[in-house]
Amino acid sequence: MHFSIPETESRSGDSGGSAYVAYNIHVNGVLHCRVRYSQLLGLHEQLRKEYGANVLPAFPPKKLFSLTPAEVEQRREQLEKYMQAVRQDPLLGSSETFNSFLRRAQQETQQVPTEEVSLEVLLSNGQKVLVNVLTSDQTEDVLEAVAAKLDLPDDLIGYFSLFLVREKEDGTFSFVRKLQEFELPYVSVTSLRSQEYKIVLRKSYWDSAYDDDVMENRVGLNLLYAQTVSDIERGWILVTKEQHRQLKSLQEKVSKKEFLRLAQTLRHYGYLRFDACVADFPEKDCPVVVSAGNSELSLQLRLPGQQLREGSFRVTRMRCWRVTSSVPLPSGGTSSPGRGRGEVRLELAFEYLMSKDRLQWVTITSPQAIMMSICLQSMVDELMVKKSGGSIRKMLRRRVGGTLRRSDSQQAVKSPPLLESPDASRESMVKLSSKLSAVSLRGIGSPSTDASASDVHGNFAFEGIGDEDL
Repeated sequence: MHFSIPETESRSGDSGGSAYVAYNIHVNGVLHCRVRYSQLLGLHEQLRKEYGANVLPAFPPKKLFSLTPAEVEQRREQLEKYMQAVRQDPLLGSSETFNSFLRRAQQETQQVPTEEVSLEVLLSNGQKVLVNVLTSDQTEDVLEAVAAKLDLPDDLIGYFSLFLVREKEDGTFSFVRKLQEFELPYVSVTSLRSQEYKIVLRKSYWDSAYDDDVMENRVGLNLLYAQTVSDIERGWILVTKEQHRQLKSLQEKVSKKEFLRLAQTLRHYGYLRFDACVADFPEKDCPVVVSAGNSELSLQLRLPGQQLREGSFRVTRMRCWRVTSSVPLPSGGTSSPGRGRGEVRLELAFEYLMSKDRLQWVTITSPQAIMMSICLQSMVDELMVKKSGGSIRKMLRRRVGGTLRRSDSQQAVKSPPLLESPDASRESMVKLSSKLSAVSLRGIGSPSTDASASDVHGNFAFEGIGDEDL
């Protein structure tokens, strides 16, 4: 998740009080909340009380006198690094203290009062589900409300997630992000002030073996069936004419389980497809369509003569990956802090084991690069849980004693070791880890911090590669 403080702004105090500096926290380039230094300091003090000073990263110190513009920019960078470090820590980043701070700040910034509202959530087939929620309800609360409305059992809630999507002119969905525990779904979707943005319920796992758990329940079966039919109609699942005929016959008979069993054998079943973008594989500036699923990224491209070609990159053969963001400098080559920033360019790059002794970087340029990265991370998490003998049922954060706690199996999946990137040519780019992260959106060619180990996301699953995987 792209979590940044790209700018500051001067604001007048309440009732005409003295002006102060506000720090704008963005998620995927969209304003999430606006906070003061004193609020972030209060968060830091609360976390220190709960977890101890040893666990916390360094926090920028107070200043006795007013800050100069250069000091304001320096503090912004320091706060960005602090928020990034807290979020990436498996203990601090999942804490209710940290996430409730961001939820309150989001609600205050968007000036949304706490009240009961009707929220529209779509199923994969476009069916609308209206749920009554509070504007202050977090993602888990809304997911539980949707499950209750559909009569989905509690033990199956963890198999599904809520996604923020943008509905395109042709009626298809472009996935923006999976809704997180630090946000309020009602506020997140309404603050975008566009009817294009919707909330969609979709299964959240990748391994089709887990379908058996869901299909045991009538509601779960119907949700899987509706999603699969929709994915086939969109062309996300690759179907031959004969397979299409068989599927149509099963549909007419309303043989949902048999329909899903056949669909499970099809290429790209259960995959998430992204918008058309550009990759440097197999050649530079190659137009591709990326899909994520079954522990891989699939790149499809059209060759001359309309021949379809596909390249598959297994997550277990990715040594590490990173997302980079950059903003071209305005004409003149300089930019004042927080001003003159253009459209963000996002890239997902991963180092792939092409053969037993050859690693190669592959880069995908896409506005959905962060979503792709999150898909990679969730596939790795799922592989590691399965490898440790855990259950996907326990990957859901459950409410215990009024607070959210990570389950034992999920805590066992620690963040992978971070690896140095050998690619020195990307020095002018600011790196971003694959999870909810903070980055400074700097112009290409502007001074940047040195690349460090924390800029690259390593992959535990890569360690399990044997000769049979090559």
